[in-house]
Amino acid sequence: MRSFLWKNKWFFLLGTLAGLGLRAYFLKRHALIEGDSLIYGEIAKNWLQTGIFGLGECGEIVPTLIRLPGYPAFLAAMFSLFGMEHYSAVLRAQLVIDLATCFLIAEAARRAVSECAGKIAFLLAALCPFTANYCAAPLTETLSIFATAAASLSIVCTLGEKPAWHFWALTGIATGLAILLRPDGGVLLAAILFYIGWRIFRNSIGEGRKRLVTGGAAVALIALAPLLPWASRNWRVFQRFEPLAPRYANAPGEFVPMGFNRWMRTWCVEFISTNDVYWKVSADTPGEEVNFADIPARAFDSPEQKQETRELIGNYNQSQLLTPELDLGFAQLARERIRHSPLRYYFRVPFLRVADMWMRPRTEMLNLDLDWWKFNDVSESLMSLGLALLNAFYLFWAAMGLRKRAGIRFLGLLVAFMVLRSLTLATLENPEPRYTLECFPAVILLASAGIANVTQVISIRLQRRSPTQEC
Repeated sequence: MRSFLWKNKWFFLLGTLAGLGLRAYFLKRHALIEGDSLIYGEIAKNWLQTGIFGLGECGEIVPTLIRLPGYPAFLAAMFSLFGMEHYSAVLRAQLVIDLATCFLIAEAARRAVSECAGKIAFLLAALCPFTANYCAAPLTETLSIFATAAASLSIVCTLGEKPAWHFWALTGIATGLAILLRPDGGVLLAAILFYIGWRIFRNSIGEGRKRLVTGGAAVALIALAPLLPWASRNWRVFQRFEPLAPRYANAPGEFVPMGFNRWMRTWCVEFISTNDVYWKVSADTPGEEVNFADIPARAFDSPEQKQETRELIGNYNQSQLLTPELDLGFAQLARERIRHSPLRYYFRVPFLRVADMWMRPRTEMLNLDLDWWKFNDVSESLMSLGLALLNAFYLFWAAMGLRKRAGIRFLGLLVAFMVLRSLTLATLENPEPRYTLECFPAVILLASAGIANVTQVISIRLQRRSPTQEC
C-alpha cells in the first residue's frame, strides 16, 4: 500500500484535503449533539467519575445495560484526554477516523479489483456526504463504518495470494469492535463466517480447508471474547443473561409496548413515519402528542379499523403515555391486519422498509425538511432531491459492478454482508437510513469496480481509434 500511495501522492493528498473540507463543513454547520449522543456521553462521564457504567436516576447513578460499552469507552477516552464532555474533540477525532476509513476502503478495492478501482474508491469515500455528515454527531456510525472497512480489508488480505496469519487476528479485532459498538455488528461476523464456510465447501485441498477452519474459528473467538466480561457483568448486576444490549434499549423490568411495535411493523415503511409517530410514543416517560393525520391510509384495512386507531391515538394523546391497556388495543389491531394480509406483513412491508432505508435522500442529520417531496420549501426540496440522486449514483454504480462482476475478488463476502444486513433491517419497525451506512464500504468498493470497468472499456476503445496516441 505504501508504494501505491507514494506513486499517486498528489491524487491522495488532494483527495484527502477535499474530504477534510467536506467533513469540516459538516462539523461547522451541522454538528448535532442531542438524544442518543447525550445518553452515550452521560454513561461515559459516570463511568469515569464513579466507575459505574450507568445513568443518573433520582439523584443516583444506576447501572445500565441499554448501550454496549464500545462507544462509551471511546467517549471516556476522549473526555479523559481533552476534558469532560468535550464533544468538539470527539467530533474532530471522528473526522480523522472517517478519513482513515477512506484509505482502508481504497486499499480493499486495490486488492480486490485493481489500482484504478482503489483510486476511484478513495475518491468516492472521501467525497461521500452520507458517511461524512455523521462525523458531526457523537454517535456510533463513524466508528462502526471504520470497523466494517477494517474487517473487510483484513479478510481480503487474509484470503489473498500470500496469506499472513496476523490478518486473521486483525479481522477478529475489527469485527469485535463492530459488535461492541452496536448489537447489529454481529451481522458482520455472520457474513464473514458464512463466506469462510462457503470457501471451505468449495476448497478441495485439505491444507487450504484446515487453514480456513482454523482462521474462521480464530476470528469468531477473538470477535466474541470481549462480550464475555460484558455478559458476566450484566449477569452479576442484573441477574440477566445479556451478551449484547436489549433490542428496545429497555432496562430490566421496564415495560416494552410490543403490541404497538408490532402494529407499526404492519404499515411503517418510511422514515417520516418513524419521526412523526414512532419516536413520539413512549411507554415509560411522557412522550409527544401524535397527529392522527400523520398516519397514512395504508395503516387501515377498513373504516372500522381506522376509527379504532383514531380512538387509540386519542387516548394516548390525553396523557402521552402508552399504558399496557392501550398496548393491548394496538396488539389486537396488529393481529387483525396480519390475519387480513400475512404476505403484506411478512414480505411486502419489510421489503419497502429496506428499500426506503437504502433509497432516501439521507437528510436526517441536516437542517432540511423531511417531507422533501411536498416542496414546501423549494430550495430545501431541491437539495434533498440532489442528495437522493447522489445516493442513487452510488447505488447504480454498485449495481453495475455487481452485474458485471468487474473482476471483483471476494465478491461473495460483500454480497453476503449486504444481504444479511438488509434482512436484519427488514425486521425493524422503525426504518432509519443510517442503518444502511455500515454497508457503504461494500457499496463504494462495488461502485469503484463498476466505474473502473467502464473506464477501462472506454480507454480500450479510444486506443483502437487512435493507436498511435497514449491514453
